[in-house]
Amino acid sequence: MKKFLLLLLISLSCFFANAQVKLLSLAQLNKRVANTDTLYVVNFWATWCAPCVAELPNFEKLQMVYKDKPLKVLLISMDFQSKFKLVQQFSVKHKLKAEVYLAERSSDQELIDGIDKDWGGALPGTLIVNAKKGIRKFYEQEFTYAELNKLYLSSQ
Repeated sequence: MKKFLLLLLISLSCFFANAQVKLLSLAQLNKRVANTDTLYVVNFWATWCAPCVAELPNFEKLQMVYKDKPLKVLLISMDFQSKFKLVQQFSVKHKLKAEVYLAERSSDQELIDGIDKDWGGALPGTLIVNAKKGIRKFYEQEFTYAELNKLYLSSQ
């Protein structure tokens, strides 16, 4: 019985750990992607954006396929901060396993300009950063898995 309870607790903690959403500021994001040991694929999405929701499984698949590689997929929701609980529930419902954040910002424009000066603010958007190779590219488009995989491989 104790083993069953322990297993249940471990399973639940893993489930909720994966479903946890945190706030992330532009400064925190820039600090994170400056890590030269990891290639970052940062997807900007929102719960209300149908193309964003449609492509989320492609990012999840990329992270899973390359789980043993120095790759980190970050999913950053652009929902309003007042929708924090909704983003949390969405992450649980869709069983997102990548790190999920809600963009912490004083203004959308400040964040958009800080990510890429050419970003018009449309979603979905994806930032690829390989600090070791000096790669930082932003894409304002929806990706299929094949396109995303090709982009990852060419950014290594």
